[in-house]
Amino acid sequence: MMTTMAALLGGLPLALGGGVGAELRKPLGITIVGGLLLSQLLTLYTTPVIYIYFDKLAQRMKPREIVDQGSGIRGQGSEVSI
Repeated sequence: MMTTMAALLGGLPLALGGGVGAELRKPLGITIVGGLLLSQLLTLYTTPVIYIYFDKLAQRMKPREIVDQGSGIRGQGSEVSI
């Protein structure tokens, strides 16, 4: 976030500036600022979603524990250890 804010604040003079040649620099500044804002928002929303997806995938791939009801013996998968 700090890097994005530094670049965004660096692009603000281009987007808001006036003077000689401003009509050529203004579209570049608007593009820089808009692109940084959009990419930061997408990153902040998609990163947690990806982490949640991988966590659910890891839980699904974890072997399930089986308990033998008669003896109380615990095992993993199809094997039962004593």
